[in-house]
Amino acid sequence: MSVLEFKNVSKSFGEGASRTDVLKDINLTVEDGEFLVLLGFSGTGKTTLINLMAGLERPTKGHVKYKGLPITEPSPERGVIFQNYSLMPWLTVNGNVGLAVDTMFPGLSKAEKAEKVAHYVKMVGLSHATTRRPAELSGGMRQRVNVARALAMDPEMLLLDEPLSALDALTRGNLADEIERIWEANKKTCVLITNDVDEAIVLADRIIALNPDGTLGQEFKVSIPRPRDRTEMNHNETFKTLRAEVTTYLMDVGIEAKVEGSKLLPDVTPIHGVPTAVKKATEGMIEERFLDFSQLHKVYPTPKGPLTVVEDFNLKLNKGEFISLIGHSGCGKSTVLTMAAGLNEISKGAIKLDGRHVEGADPERAVVFQSPSLFPWLTAKENVSVGVDRVYPRASQAERQDVVEYYLERVGLADSMDKPAADLSNGMKQRVGIARAFALSPKLLLLDEPFGMLDSLTRWELQEVLMEVWSRTKVTAICVTHDVDEAILLADRVVMMTNGPQATIGKITNVDLPRPRTRKALLEHPDYYAYRQEVLDFLEEYEHGAKPKTKPANATMSPSKPIAAE
Repeated sequence: MSVLEFKNVSKSFGEGASRTDVLKDINLTVEDGEFLVLLGFSGTGKTTLINLMAGLERPTKGHVKYKGLPITEPSPERGVIFQNYSLMPWLTVNGNVGLAVDTMFPGLSKAEKAEKVAHYVKMVGLSHATTRRPAELSGGMRQRVNVARALAMDPEMLLLDEPLSALDALTRGNLADEIERIWEANKKTCVLITNDVDEAIVLADRIIALNPDGTLGQEFKVSIPRPRDRTEMNHNETFKTLRAEVTTYLMDVGIEAKVEGSKLLPDVTPIHGVPTAVKKATEGMIEERFLDFSQLHKVYPTPKGPLTVVEDFNLKLNKGEFISLIGHSGCGKSTVLTMAAGLNEISKGAIKLDGRHVEGADPERAVVFQSPSLFPWLTAKENVSVGVDRVYPRASQAERQDVVEYYLERVGLADSMDKPAADLSNGMKQRVGIARAFALSPKLLLLDEPFGMLDSLTRWELQEVLMEVWSRTKVTAICVTHDVDEAILLADRVVMMTNGPQATIGKITNVDLPRPRTRKALLEHPDYYAYRQEVLDFLEEYEHGAKPKTKPANATMSPSKPIAAE
């Protein structure tokens, strides 16, 4: 039976020339007890769609009905869980959930209300934290309180507006499993907005893509039996096929070729190269062990004594190699990266680049962080020029501008070079950051979760951009990431770190997949899911705080034989 219906619904904001059409001619029904997932890029109208369901917005055209009656305002029968927690900071976990119970069930006795609060707090796994206030909770725990509060209102329908997007990958996966378990127990009608394909497939009965023009796209039925285990699905052929179909559709409708350009890179010499010609400078670089981490340690002083964060990190990279560094939060990935950048002092051991010790920051080691830290009052071109002017002092102004424009074209910003950084989207700002790093002609490119603040679909787009530019330069690179698919897509080797403190290398996997790589091609490659399983097995072994075990730190595992957790 249909409980929610959209009939020829359009939604616009503004008037006249400033009018923006967000949703166009939406026709949609949601069945009683169904788990529907709406999947799409940022800016496709996902949140507007769920706001119409909640009664927080009214359609410009058409109608939205719940159980046959027009939705004109919010109602407790349709509970909403937003991305932001909106908890009362002065109240405990029980107090925040109790607010909902008091509102919806004023006639209950104090004991009955307390019993109901305890029920929902237990349901989200927070019985051990009932007296804590939001400031004492992690992001994942705060979102669990948010879920419990919405459930305590006992809504007939749950509307979930990207409730997991601000969480780290491990917490996100665990909370998604909680949501599925709660849905299974109560069989409430659920509508989830997300940008994560795996999350959509794990949770949904039905997935509907949203097109960038605000129309509904292709519908995908999910026939995989429940309960669905994320790790086991890596071996499920239905999952693999559906994952490839959804990914391909989203990339086809949302990612256009934005890396085209005809500029040629001028022949200028960077300041850190041999001061004659680029060719001669390149010939002067060593090929083997171009980057050498040797018995690297990082120790921080604490009131309780020295804390060893990274211990005996040993890794050798040849010139032109691309490494992904992956592990759970707190395993020291970024610490290793910042030591390689010269931004964090080495406690013990050494890092050598091109045969010389790394000491202090230098433009020969370019870093791209999660936030590109642009000067907001400068244009994209001017932001890239800041580094180029320093690194190419012997080049003419025209040659330096050619370098700047070449890389901005490569990252798809040919039409936005003269826009101030303040006017750029987050994805466009990160493109400028990538262009700025490559334009320095660095010996080493260091990427610290460069796409971590972006939605997963924008990440796909920028991963393609990064690979396209890297394929032209073959700069030696290390990318810190928590995304298994990103790690495999980008790298020649995936280096996995054990949990901290005293984190070290636990496993290394050679990724013998053809280049140039595209996400679509990788999903179709027969070895791809074997590589994915190796990394998933390792992360699962260390998921619950396991400590490093005695094993050859730099052992290379065979990609053709997935390694089971020890």
